[in-house]
Parts: sequence; structure tokens; C-alpha cells
Amino acid sequence: MNRLRSIIFCGLALCGVSLCTSGCQPQPQKNGQINQQDNDISMGKLLAVDDTLLQYHQVSKDNRIEFPKDHLPHEGYRIEWWYITANLITSEGESIGIQWTQFRSALSPPDNLAISPKSIWATNQMFMAHAALTTKTKHYSAEKFSRSHPEFAHVCADPFSIYLENWRWQSKTQQPFPATLSVVEPEFAYQLELNSNAQFQLQGDQGFSVKSADAQVASHYYSQPYIEVTGTITREGKTVSVSGDAWLDREWSSQLLTQSQQGWDWFSIRLNQQQTLMIFRLRGQQPSDNFYSARLMLADGTGRNINSAINPSDIDMQPTLWHSQNNTRYPTAWKIDIHSENIHITTQALNPNSEMPLSTTYWEGPIKINGSHTGEGYMELTGY
Repeated sequence: MNRLRSIIFCGLALCGVSLCTSGCQPQPQKNGQINQQDNDISMGKLLAVDDTLLQYHQVSKDNRIEFPKDHLPHEGYRIEWWYITANLITSEGESIGIQWTQFRSALSPPDNLAISPKSIWATNQMFMAHAALTTKTKHYSAEKFSRSHPEFAHVCADPFSIYLENWRWQSKTQQPFPATLSVVEPEFAYQLELNSNAQFQLQGDQGFSVKSADAQVASHYYSQPYIEVTGTITREGKTVSVSGDAWLDREWSSQLLTQSQQGWDWFSIRLNQQQTLMIFRLRGQQPSDNFYSARLMLADGTGRNINSAINPSDIDMQPTLWHSQNNTRYPTAWKIDIHSENIHITTQALNPNSEMPLSTTYWEGPIKINGSHTGEGYMELTGY
């Protein structure tokens, strides 16, 4: 869940970016940072319903996910993302994590556009992209913004591609895989080959993923947790070969949190070669207000949902270690129990210093798994 899969993404307009309808260039605030006053507002307040948000398209159980069309943007919704993480091993045996996310944000409702058709620059759509590379001792991250325009940032249908300047996910067909993923920055870069023949997994009720106990907040959400990766990474001028496993999440909505929710703790976990687990906790103002949801996904395309609204005692997620970075404390180690599935695991961050100090700050990085299962995955922490 991002990613926004990180959110950060808290409506790009709230991150200090404005977009003129007559073709002017978007300008971030000084140093690309949001105001401290804005930073103190909970994600719930940023992303909850108000009169404007209700003018966007709304998530509904009646909307069924269909491929390949739902790989493409849903511009009537306020926000969405394409989000890839990967747990890789270098040819020298070193563990590496990479993250790439491209967010799309609608800066005005679909039925309330005051855009002149005379300007080829006119748009109410903006893209933001985040990229990171994490080792045991270093964490690199970067961010880009652009208005939606084929010259700068876009999503294409045939062949399928997503790009923002020189960061690009490029397929050869209308399907997302096989594809290449390329990110090039001065300090780090990666050039990866992504391939998957597995079925996409629809989260929640056929892609309708609830985010609150009363099911009044939800997103459309699907995943591909079975992606094979080969390629290279570059750190400060040194290039090495890598291989491993990647995970794709796709999500879109116009409201992701309630007014009382502060943020989330999200995990993608590879329990073994045949089982993967998506699990998240949405934090309320009190521990009793927390909402939990998970899906156990099998390599054959089947899966099982686990929802705290159905069985409140089935999921237990507890931080076991906190780490401070830049005056923020993050829970970087966890104990996770799903009793109905006999899953009893602990997680540890590969690098506890994996804060993403971008226009909105959050924590994201690779993790190791031990306990009833031994594996690896990714963790995202927002709203701290």
C-alpha cells in the first residue's frame, strides 16, 4: 500500500506543489520540503473525506478490476500508484533492496476542470516518483515531480510503459511483464529485468480493499508478488550484477484514511517460494482503534484474506524495537502472528536507517523474516 503505496503522497498539492491550468511550471517549496505546520497534520486529516474529495470518483464494490485496462491510470480518482520493491542478492552475496514508485495525483475533481483546451500543457494531473536503494550500511533515495505530459511523465498502453524523465518501467506488450525497470541517479542506479507468469492477486474482496472497520474507506488494490529479477545496480560508480524477487502493488482511491487514522505499517513478506503475505496495520488514535488486514497469496494464484473486522483476535502485530533517525522514532522490528494460518514470525530491518527524507518523510526498506517461516520482504512506515 503504498505504496501513497507511500502517501505521502498526500495529494501532491499538499506537498507544496501547485499546478496552473494554463501551462505554467509547477514549483515546489524551498528545498522541496513541506511546512512544519503541514507536517504536523495527521495523514488521516490529509486524506479523509471533505466536500472536494467527494467530487472525485469513489471506490465501490461494483467496480471490478479488469486487465489490461486497470494497469493504466484512473484519472478521476484523487490518487494512485505503481509500486515495485525487490529483495536482491549481488554476485558477491550482498543483500540489496530497491524501491521504485510512481504516483499520480489529480489536482482537481474530474467534473470541475477549468482548463483551456488551447494549451498542450494544460492538465490537472501530476506525477511524482520515488526511488531508493538500500544496503546494510547505506540508504540512497531520490524524488522527481512532473506534470502529466508525454514528453516528461506518462503511462502508455501499448506497449505498456510508465516513466518520469529518465526513470522508466518499459514492457514489450500491453501486459506489465516481461519488462525493464531503469532508474539513474548520480549516487545510485539500477537496470533490472522483470518477469512474471503468475496471476495477479486481487486484494480484499475482488480488489475492493477496506481500510476501516466499518468499510467506509477503501481502495482498489491488486498485487503481483511473484516477479523474477535479474540485472545490475550501481552505487557511487561501482556496478554489480544482482538477482532476486520483486513485488508489484497497484492501488487507487480518493480517500485512504479516516479522520482518526494516523498512518500505517505495511509489510510485503515472502514466507517461502510458494507463499507470500501482504499485511498492514492502520493506526487509530487509540490502540483499540487500529485496523488490521492481510492476504496470504500462493504461487498458483489462489489466496486467503484475513481481516480484523471478521476475526479481531486473528492478527497480532507488535513492535519489538524502535530506532530513532532525524528526531523520529520508527518501529523497525516486529512480532507478527496470524493464528488461523499458523504464521508466527519476527522481522528485522536490513538497515534501520532507511528513512526516506523526501517531500514527505516516511520509512521504507527491506526486512528479514524468522520464526515459523524464514524469508525476506519489505516494510513501509508512515505517519510517525
